Amino acid sequence: MTSPRKHLVKDFNHFITCYVCKGYLIKPTTVTECLHTFCKSCIVQHFEDSNDCPKCGIQVHETNPREMLRLDNTLEEIIFKLVPGLREKQQQEIEFWRSRKWKENGEEDGPRSKRSRLDDDDGGGGGGDGDYHRSDPQIAICLGCCCVDSLVGESVVKGLMKKFIRCSTRVTVGTIKKFLSLKLKLPSSYELDVLCNGEIMGKDHTMEFIYMTRWRLRGETAYPMVLEYRPRIDFG
Repeated sequence: MTSPRKHLVKDFNHFITCYVCKGYLIKPTTVTECLHTFCKSCIVQHFEDSNDCPKCGIQVHETNPREMLRLDNTLEEIIFKLVPGLREKQQQEIEFWRSRKWKENGEEDGPRSKRSRLDDDDGGGGGGDGDYHRSDPQIAICLGCCCVDSLVGESVVKGLMKKFIRCSTRVTVGTIKKFLSLKLKLPSSYELDVLCNGEIMGKDHTMEFIYMTRWRLRGETAYPMVLEYRPRIDFG
């Protein structure tokens, strides 16, 4: 009886290496439009100059291709199991760049190579999805509370103590709802509507989309953009 063939790591290299840097995938991130996967830092850096997938050339998004990125935590765990010591090596590199405090090109986090960007990818704390929005255009928003007195049996949500925020233009309405729920200490089952000019905004609408298509003011009076929130009304 023949023994089963042992597979070598190199047999899987096609599936676990990055098309851009040719190294093992670090924080593998998939482009949802074409399902090609790259290192997170490689694809984010690529999208700073192009809206196309570096492997197949398809246009990922007309304006914000990074919205079409998703971390693949399952693939990351598979790679760690296939490549012994890779997890520990990545952590060592993160700690190395944290300790060196490089100031090349006026930056304190070290040279902006793929490896040195590991610290950024971890969001400074390890775990989570990191911060995609550090260098994005910012927008000022005023979050006002709509008083809906006609609601029966509902507790009308209160206004925020600090209603002015500044965030990335890529932030979605869904994220704003989570922010409001956290600040207002609402139960997880409590639903909110977010409105602009009286129109309910979809959870996937970005602040940039709302500003360009729903916010009517322009010029000096355009800021901050005003969004209103209220308890969700079930029209059914």
